[in-house]
Amino acid sequence: MSTTAHELRQGRYGLAELGAIIDAGSALSLSGEVADAVATGSAFVREIAVGPQHVYGVNTGFGALCETRVAPEQVNELQFNHVVSHAAGVGEPATQRISRLAMLIKLLTFRTGITGIGRGPIDRLIELWNSDAIPVIPGKGTVGASGDLSPLAHLSLPLLGLGEVWVDGERRPATVLGEQYGMEPITLAAKEGLALTNGVQYITAHAVDSLLRIAELADFADVVAGLSAQAFSTSNTFAHALYHTSTAHEDRKTVARNLRAAMLGGNHHTLDTANKSKQDPYSFRCIPQVHGAIRQVVNFAWKTIEDEVNSVSDNPLFFAEEEMALFGGNLHGESVAFSLDMLAIAVSELANISERRTYQLHSGRRGLPDFLVANSGVNSGLMIAQYTSAALVNESKTLSHPASVDTIPTCQLQEDHVSMGGTSAYKLRTIIDNCEYVLGIELISAAQAAQLLPGLELSEMGRDLLESLRKEVDFLDSDRVIATDLELARNFVAREAGSWSRRIRQEADRLAAAE
Repeated sequence: MSTTAHELRQGRYGLAELGAIIDAGSALSLSGEVADAVATGSAFVREIAVGPQHVYGVNTGFGALCETRVAPEQVNELQFNHVVSHAAGVGEPATQRISRLAMLIKLLTFRTGITGIGRGPIDRLIELWNSDAIPVIPGKGTVGASGDLSPLAHLSLPLLGLGEVWVDGERRPATVLGEQYGMEPITLAAKEGLALTNGVQYITAHAVDSLLRIAELADFADVVAGLSAQAFSTSNTFAHALYHTSTAHEDRKTVARNLRAAMLGGNHHTLDTANKSKQDPYSFRCIPQVHGAIRQVVNFAWKTIEDEVNSVSDNPLFFAEEEMALFGGNLHGESVAFSLDMLAIAVSELANISERRTYQLHSGRRGLPDFLVANSGVNSGLMIAQYTSAALVNESKTLSHPASVDTIPTCQLQEDHVSMGGTSAYKLRTIIDNCEYVLGIELISAAQAAQLLPGLELSEMGRDLLESLRKEVDFLDSDRVIATDLELARNFVAREAGSWSRRIRQEADRLAAAE
């Protein structure tokens, strides 16, 4: 149980706030205004459920069965059957973090009251959260429209005493909820099963988690590139503030400022090994343009996903004050799928240009030994680390084909266009993992090169990064099993990117004020 608390409120939530709630393990509760909105909405649904109107998902079947009327005495059975029949996920389960994010984003959709769900399912979801009994969600099975039906059905099964939950890091049958926590299965009222499974909260959870990782990686990539540039004795003109007065792209200016902060005080550009015409390879000279373009995609996706988190993703929707039940498509994940696919391209490119800098560092140019090892020939040094980087970049390029350009009709053509955002989400996670490895390989290459380049005096940030890495990955004197180094470097990137992200932002802000 957490010692912190968060009261779910109306109003806008930022992605960073969602991440903070997850990281803190905050206990959840409902604000008074949210509780009132839920009560109003569910009362309206109970009223119209017994009326003459066909209300989809309330007194009718689902999907292509939308015109099949269900008798009042069968409404509870209808909602139960909906959840259990839609739990058709397969594969390794999503992480507990993704399950928690999906629960949290689902609760944000419920807070408006217009989904028609009552307090029973909401209170049980909060009870599960606060007890740290988190639903197990099989990783695959959503097409990202009609909602993430299968993953969200698995998220909902424990409310019915079915499925599995994570308890103390272990997968346990949901029967443990009754045995250990006294939580008996609940009965779903009209619309509640559909409200639980409709919406794209699962792929949105993936998007939130991925964006939080990517935003830190983008900053850290600037820091690593700054160390690489010093180790390759590049010029300093490609990051010069005056040069970037020529562009209207603010993200390029941000990257250039980060590079200036990362390289401040270094003497690399004055060394005899620097190119006299200051014409460095594009993987160095065009860092502001490429890393800046990546940031533009991240910024677009960040706003889009934040808008999605603060929207109601469900169908139908119930407006009690106007006494209207409205039917539409707020269950289609196209916006999320597009964002995920664009992020896949962007992160793939972040790794792509990183691998090119690694290659340059290994090339035996600019005063550096072949493959960054003394006595090369007898020693292969970091040669094969670049092969690994190339293999991962190739995989990421292949995975960057957008899933959202495809659709396979479902439900007897009732759902004849879907987003395929689930595929977009799964492959993006692999691309981010690959990028962490690739940046790690660049980092150990840059650190090795910096220590081998005669006369190099690193910037303060470069020295600090090198010293921090050397606490975990030793200098390569002679050949050894390099796989261990690569895993350590990847773990360093995954664990430390956040702290370096904060530092580069602070240093860049100080530099901007001084300039």
